[in-house]
Amino acid sequence: MAFPEIDVRQRLTVSTGYGVAEILVQASADLVGTTLGESGLRERDITVLTLQRGTLVVPNPKRGHVLEAGDRLLCFGKLEEMRSMIPGRRRRTRKVKRLPAEPIHDVVTPS
Repeated sequence: MAFPEIDVRQRLTVSTGYGVAEILVQASADLVGTTLGESGLRERDITVLTLQRGTLVVPNPKRGHVLEAGDRLLCFGKLEEMRSMIPGRRRRTRKVKRLPAEPIHDVVTPS
């Protein structure tokens, strides 16, 4: 069997809208405690290529692997579906000072 030099990105770009992305399983994610089979990723057209937990890397993980917070999943699938799994960034709220009830008058200092 010959293994010719190939551009992996080109091979994985099957059609528009598909690609490879890494998904971090957040502690608050619904995925925590579910198996890959129960996660619903396959139904969303996402295939997990590798699961990284700390220094352990599991290539082609089986459906029975239970997901934990902090797991990194290297996935191939619909980019839009994978984007939807990334939690939205929290917007910072500006601290607004309340105006005093009484108007502020300019204080004139004697010269």
